[in-house]
Amino acid sequence: MEVSDKTARQMFAELRADPARKRFGFGRKAMLVNVDPQNAYTSVDEFVTAYATDPRQMDYVNALAEAARAKALPVMWTYVAYRPDGVDCGVFGIRDDTPDGLKNIKRGSRRASFDERLSIDVERDYIVNKLMPSAFHETCLQSLLVWHGCDTVIVAGGSTSGCVRATVVDGVSRGYRMIVPEECVADLHESPHFANLYDMHKKYADVLPVSEVLAFYATLP
Repeated sequence: MEVSDKTARQMFAELRADPARKRFGFGRKAMLVNVDPQNAYTSVDEFVTAYATDPRQMDYVNALAEAARAKALPVMWTYVAYRPDGVDCGVFGIRDDTPDGLKNIKRGSRRASFDERLSIDVERDYIVNKLMPSAFHETCLQSLLVWHGCDTVIVAGGSTSGCVRATVVDGVSRGYRMIVPEECVADLHESPHFANLYDMHKKYADVLPVSEVLAFYATLP
């Protein structure tokens, strides 16, 4: 089979199966960042059903958050929401001016709220309203990573080709080891999902089975 005939899923599977490919690896201390797991993107009655590697995505995200808290490691949840007139969306919202568009995710709305299946500890976890794709863009994420002494960022959420990828690229650009648990991210369609898993694993992150990430937490004191 020629490379041009392979699907993105096949290319990603082959890349990750290569035993000679060096990993970034886990560092000394990790922060879990769950990017926009909110009703606007995860609820089938609100939006197009997202493609995830595993339908138990939310269960795995909960498991990662629980594992992080058990080791006294930081957990962040981001969500996208804008003021009533949507002007703080800026140029990001120009192309999608429909009722379901980005800038029409209003603060305090159901679409801005986290998926009800998630277990969020509002007393211990960090909850951040972000306005742009990357969780690093003009948020407190960078300063929290410095404060907690983290050198590794584990990224879950969606979309794989959008806000997850943007966060991963920003993170590795800042010198962090970026980890993406495959079953914990989703996109609108299968093709961009696996194409971006392939691209991130090739250049910017370690895209790992969630079992390996949970095993990492289990090894920590």
